[in-house]
Amino acid sequence: MPVNFDLNDLYAFRALVEYGNFRVAAESICLSPSALSRRIEKLEAALGTKLFDRTTRHVALTLYGQNFAERSAQLLDNVESMLADIDKVSEERTGLVTVATVPSAACYFMPDVIRRFQSRYPRVRIKLIDSSAGNVLDAVARSQADFGICFAGSLPSEIEFFPLVEDSYVAACRCDHPLAKKTHLTWQAFYEQDYIILDKTSGNRNLLDRLLGDRVPARPSVCETRHVTTMLGMVEAGIGIAAVPAMSMPTSEHSLLTSVPLVAPEVKRTVGLIRRRGRIQSYIAAELEKHITEQYRGT
Repeated sequence: MPVNFDLNDLYAFRALVEYGNFRVAAESICLSPSALSRRIEKLEAALGTKLFDRTTRHVALTLYGQNFAERSAQLLDNVESMLADIDKVSEERTGLVTVATVPSAACYFMPDVIRRFQSRYPRVRIKLIDSSAGNVLDAVARSQADFGICFAGSLPSEIEFFPLVEDSYVAACRCDHPLAKKTHLTWQAFYEQDYIILDKTSGNRNLLDRLLGDRVPARPSVCETRHVTTMLGMVEAGIGIAAVPAMSMPTSEHSLLTSVPLVAPEVKRTVGLIRRRGRIQSYIAAELEKHITEQYRGT
């Protein structure tokens, strides 16, 4: 016999058995009385028999309904027990998930994700390899990480890329800098300032060189660093301004830094999740991936 009803129909039936009143039963499971009535009618149609005798004031189980109430109660108890056991197994899962990520994405994505993930899987450890884009790609390609978070660029064929966030480049400057109140800043105007730049080992530097290749700076940089975090420290010290991904900017209201959108052109990078093509993920690694993609994809 095909089953043409679902668990929601059984929960509706149980509520009506318990309360004996359509309005009260419907409220108990957050349905309207008409929606509850449709669920009961669907269940009766699927079973091919009446479950309730109804009058304007009274709802009573038929003989078949009484038998079905006992059996469906056992079924729902078994289902709820099974789901509780699954939750318990989830809580007891142990293991290690290794994620390779560029530092700006580590700060932007991972703190909230890890907090939520560990509330569900408190015995799972997470290791972050926060490094340059090249090192992130290498760690994923060599299976030293379960997956990675990086920005799109020249990716090897064995790496799959799943976009998550569009990230624009901004000019980072001190809040007391003359440019701090600007609504935007052109790249030409940026290069006329004392500016700090990343060296050529940086994925961000390579991306900017590729997209801004026809723009020759009016003057050389006052300082060159390898990492965005170091560059922001230099900006904070008042050495100059810097072009950085927006997600790398400090979020604290007490920060000495602010950002000004860079335009003409607006330069963006696409940050996403990377995985070695054909890799079969462990359950916990797949769950962590799911937490990230559900929270950030399309933002």
